[in-house]
Amino acid sequence: MSTKGGHPNRRKTSKAGPKIGSGGGKKGLAGKGRTLKAEDRPWHKQYQGDDKPRKTQWKQSKERAKAASEGRTTNIGKAKPRRDTRRSDEAELILGRNPVLEALRAKVPATALYVAFGTDLDDRVAESVRLAGNRDLPIKELARRDLDRRTNNALHQGIGLQIEPYEYADFDGLLEISRTSGTAPLLVALDGVTDPRNLGAIIRSTAAFGGHGLIIPSKRAASVTAVAWRTSAGAAARLPVAKVVNLTRTIQACQQAGFMTVALDGGGDVDVFDLPVATDPLLIVVGDEGKGVSRLVSETCDHRVGIPIASEVESLNASVAASIALAEVQRQRR
Repeated sequence: MSTKGGHPNRRKTSKAGPKIGSGGGKKGLAGKGRTLKAEDRPWHKQYQGDDKPRKTQWKQSKERAKAASEGRTTNIGKAKPRRDTRRSDEAELILGRNPVLEALRAKVPATALYVAFGTDLDDRVAESVRLAGNRDLPIKELARRDLDRRTNNALHQGIGLQIEPYEYADFDGLLEISRTSGTAPLLVALDGVTDPRNLGAIIRSTAAFGGHGLIIPSKRAASVTAVAWRTSAGAAARLPVAKVVNLTRTIQACQQAGFMTVALDGGGDVDVFDLPVATDPLLIVVGDEGKGVSRLVSETCDHRVGIPIASEVESLNASVAASIALAEVQRQRR
């Protein structure tokens, strides 16, 4: 083996000096001046100079001219419309043997009864099937895995009732119903109650104690869903519920219609058991258990009413507070 030119295992390296830009030479380290901002570059779409239109604007004007010459319209340069991400009301499922049976007994508006193959036909399931048949509701048998998929694996006990989207009452119609009821008008409004179980329980209490309707905000509040239907034990089919955009303006509209308005407030200046306006046309506003009624709603109402409790640490669930107030109003009216 030849060893000419050095050791055979010795690595050959270039003897050239450092290249420009490698960090090894003065020229490579030299700065190239200030980098222009986007708005200072005439070729950039964010260029703000007065001597030349921005590239994007030029393209847009060219496209608009082309569209006009072809007799068509274009959305070039126009703001994109906001996409409405709100979901419309959809049919829901009431699940479980007792809830489904209660809903059918209460004649909750429904579109179909689903029963999984192999479900034990106890008295509740048998009666549910019979009631659905009497109402000419479609009774659909399906595999349990299909019912699991429809219910997102919720506990369904092999049976589900598909209900129709709730049909909300008109606020003006609600006022008319309360005026023509033959008794002193009594309405309940909810402020920030987001739990559908609370909503369902309040619907049930309002109907039980002679209320004529319920008012809920359209935003940041629970809607009449399958859970609310279930908790109301069918009362949602009998009590009208109105959805309003602005609760404060709705309270003011009730006041103009002759209602006295009271807000349930832990620090209220009036005891619910000494409520002086219980026999008048009345609107009771119930807030969330944690936050209570909002400041603006509280200031708009005629009275802030408290419920005395034994401990200052405890607070009452919204549905419990509403039930106590409604029961006291009913007692005084009797």
